[in-house]
Amino acid sequence: MSPDTVPSPKKPDPNSLAHSIPPGFVIGTATAAAQIEGASTAAGRSVWDDLSAQPGRIIDGSDTSVTCDHYSRYAEDVALMSTLGADAYRFSFAWPRLQPGGSGALDPAGIDFYDRMLDELAEHAISPFATLYHWDTPAELEVGWLDRDTALRFGEFAGLVGERFADRVDAWITLNEPATVTLNGYALGIHAPGETLLFDALPTVHHQLLGHGLAAQALRAASVPGRIGITNVHSPVHAATDSPEDAAMAQLFDIVHNRVFADPVLLGSYPDVPDELAPLFGALGGADSRDLDTICQPLDFYGLNYYMPTRVAAGAGTGASPDGTAEAMTGLPFHLVDIDEYPRTGFGWPIAPKHLGTALAEMRDRYGAALPPVYITENGASFADEVAPNGTINDPERIAYLDAHLRAALDAVAPGGAADGVDLRGYFAWSLLDNWEWAAGFTQRFGLVHVDFDTLERTPKASFEWLRQVLAARQR
Repeated sequence: MSPDTVPSPKKPDPNSLAHSIPPGFVIGTATAAAQIEGASTAAGRSVWDDLSAQPGRIIDGSDTSVTCDHYSRYAEDVALMSTLGADAYRFSFAWPRLQPGGSGALDPAGIDFYDRMLDELAEHAISPFATLYHWDTPAELEVGWLDRDTALRFGEFAGLVGERFADRVDAWITLNEPATVTLNGYALGIHAPGETLLFDALPTVHHQLLGHGLAAQALRAASVPGRIGITNVHSPVHAATDSPEDAAMAQLFDIVHNRVFADPVLLGSYPDVPDELAPLFGALGGADSRDLDTICQPLDFYGLNYYMPTRVAAGAGTGASPDGTAEAMTGLPFHLVDIDEYPRTGFGWPIAPKHLGTALAEMRDRYGAALPPVYITENGASFADEVAPNGTINDPERIAYLDAHLRAALDAVAPGGAADGVDLRGYFAWSLLDNWEWAAGFTQRFGLVHVDFDTLERTPKASFEWLRQVLAARQR
């Protein structure tokens, strides 16, 4: 059966999947501070606090003030992870909570919160995978990643956090999805800080990557024993037709979404751009070789987030994007085309697990020996979960999604698989909790655990129990 065949109503067998997971393969859950912590009044403000306060920016009018209140309920949430049997927890340090304003010493209250949470993880033998930047730029850094100084500030922040938590974190992720920050935050205006600069947003690529390199250097200077990597979202890109125009635009999107971020990190240079597209990339053309040396730090792992493939056609479209309609999209020389042959998530994203194998294969083919071990640091789906009268939440679509994608990843890297040769070390399900989903507010539910956003009560879904059975049955 093709990995993309629409799953039958029968629940995937947890034992079958468990027996295909190799010993030592890490399976965990992932979250982000701005989406679950709440208590934003107890910390410095982020660009997301500011954006969510603007009328019309968040689809349901919600904001960051409470979200899931993980700030108060972290012990309950870690206990849920322990019940699940998760090996690891990928969370993010909130930059504004630890360093309000983006400069100066770390805040004692912020330190205390993460100390308590890390203590709880240690008590339950759950390995901490910490992300230093998951989109919550301190609001005081004004133009944010458009300013080179933000990269310097981030490097300093990384050093302070590394020194304070060096012995408590097993893996460090410098940045999460710089592609999404540039495209949604600075090019299209969907995400914070809400800029609509299109290709004039490209300086944020370089400054984020420079920040990554400086952060990696700072962590090593702090002698952290944990492994160091970066995470980006990768999407296999295909042209809508065989026309040269569509092929050129698919190549353009592949460069701006995938390669302009991974090439400098892994190869130390920006990708070659066809002459006809070169004027669009002028902001990156004169990159200082010393910056590129800083960006291309030795990495212990590469984090790959995967959600969907992308189909591209030439010409302006309606403004549709995976994360909402953006008027700025109509100013681009290409548009995204619906991939109708696959079922869809609640967000409208195509469910195409075999393309996770394609993404892994593309990384192997493009970067060869320069590609370090890989973790799937995010993969998951939103669905319109309903609470039954007896209080249970049955989510068979999510179970089928997780089963198909984890199998696709393991099959791809197996001997003779599409991505044979990739050293795949683990998989993180997005997300542990239903959370505040950025511009979509509380309208999209990705969690293994249902959150009542009025009472904040947590209820494990059927997918939680299914994954618990998988993890309990696997080989150690």
